[in-house]
Parts: sequence; C-alpha cells; structure tokens
Amino acid sequence: MQGMIDFWKGFRALPSAWLLLLQLLVLILSVISGDSLTYRTFTWILGALILLIIAKVIRQTPTYTILGLSFVGGALIFSLLILIGVRDPMVQVIAHAFESAAYFMAAYGLVRYMFADRYLTKDELFAAAAVFTLMAWGFAFLFNACQLLELNSFYKANHEGLQSWLDLLFLSFSLQSATGLSEVLPMTPFAKTLAMLQMFSGVMYIALIVSRLIALQYIAHLPKHSNSKDQE
Repeated sequence: MQGMIDFWKGFRALPSAWLLLLQLLVLILSVISGDSLTYRTFTWILGALILLIIAKVIRQTPTYTILGLSFVGGALIFSLLILIGVRDPMVQVIAHAFESAAYFMAAYGLVRYMFADRYLTKDELFAAAAVFTLMAWGFAFLFNACQLLELNSFYKANHEGLQSWLDLLFLSFSLQSATGLSEVLPMTPFAKTLAMLQMFSGVMYIALIVSRLIALQYIAHLPKHSNSKDQE
C-alpha cells in the first residue's frame, strides 16, 4: 500500500517524465511492425495512457479548458474506432487531427508551466524534453492525416503510396531538430507548408526554452550572489 502511495506521489510530481517514458515505449514498439489484434491493442493502450497523462497535464496548467479535454476525448474515441476495425480514411484523419491537437495543447500547457515557474526544478527539465517530443508527435500525426487526404504527399525512394508511421515520425524529428537527415520528402504544397511550420516551430522552441532554462538557473543562484555581496 505504501508503495502505491509513493508511486502516485511520484506520478503527480513528475507527469512530464511519465510522458517521456511512455513515448519511448511507443517508439520502441514502432520498430516492431505488426498487424495483430494483440499488438494493435497494446499500442492503443499505451497511446491512451499518453492521452490521459496529457489530460492531467492540461488540468495542471492555465490551459485547462473544455476545448483541451475535448481534444483528448475525441482522440480516444476515434482511435478506438480504428482499433475495432473501422477503416474509413476520414475516421483516421479525424483521429489524427484530434491526437495532434491534444499533443499540441499539452506542449503549450507545459511551456506555460515552465514560463510561470521562477526556479529550475527537475520537472522543468523533463517538461522541456517532453514538449519537444510532444511537438514531434503532433506534427507526425498531421503528416499522417495529410497523406491520407492527398496521396503521395510524401516521397521516399523505392516506396510509393502511404509512408509508414515510423518514417513520418523520423521526418518530424529531423525537421524539428533541424538535422535534415530524413529520406522522406514533402511533395505537395500542403505537406511542404506543414514541414516549414515545423522547421520554424522547432528553431523557435529551442531558442526560447534554452534561454528560459538558463534564466531559471540564474535566478536559482541569484539570492546566493546577492547575499554574498551584502556581506562584503
């Protein structure tokens, strides 16, 4: 019983760390390509847990609104429809749109949380990493919706049609980190626009968050410096 209490306290104290952990598990499972019901159910459960943690993050920040929670609810409902066998492309597009909106809402909430705090804590570091992955996942969902709406939105050598989720996620991380290592290329105007938006968002995020973390670290040590000066 005490172990469960300690677990819950740790979860409440570091929700961003749990977001990172679950996204890492989903990423590892993405390497294993499978279409069995067991595999799809397990990955859906992990995705649902991420969405539930996102709902908790939204409630802990100034972005707690009915709109944000509706994104999470819509993502859960439409992703469940896909799990039980609905193959309508528009259902998949709606599911990805809700998932993307929920991830972006959580990222926005965590950014607001970091900028509202006055001191650098462990949770701020996890939040900074979580925002990066949340944004990458959010754009990957948009890329997936984009290629469902317009076939051949993305090009990969010797691979026509829909690109895999792992390829789109790799493209998203490549664009956001400004490494440009992906072999998947946006081809249509809409896909290129999404790619440019992610490039801009990634560069601005790195600039803003790094400067904020440095400022929080400076503030954390400022009282000590002030005291030493007063003593002199």
